[in-house]
Amino acid sequence: MRLALAEARAAGAAGEVPVGAVLLRGDAVVVSGRNRMREKADPRRHAEFECLDAAWAAGVRGPDAFADTALYVTLEPCAMCCGALVLDRVPRVVFGAWDEKAGMAGSLHDLLRHARLNHRAEVRGGVLAEECGALLRAFFAGRR
Repeated sequence: MRLALAEARAAGAAGEVPVGAVLLRGDAVVVSGRNRMREKADPRRHAEFECLDAAWAAGVRGPDAFADTALYVTLEPCAMCCGALVLDRVPRVVFGAWDEKAGMAGSLHDLLRHARLNHRAEVRGGVLAEECGALLRAFFAGRR
């Protein structure tokens, strides 16, 4: 999660909402990503999408390509990101701050573990939640 926080800080320094993500295979970093919605003028460029797209670009492909990976992200994933994580069959998702407004990994709903979907991830939320949340609160306080 510390690596994801570094990505989140880089996003914040670039004027993006400070959210970062890291995809690991065991203890090895496969790829990392951060919010780039403003940079790319695309509201879909969340940290999770950037990370998954970077993995695809690096050759992580196929039905079992993500089988032994874990995605660490500083904010609870939204519905869009949860959908991508389910479709890519990422088996483990660890997130920092809970998102009571848009979180779909336990806050509003739980898409990552929905019984009717063909893939369910192991989810762990609240890892370094205070540090992840403080980064977001400071960013938005500066914008108000």
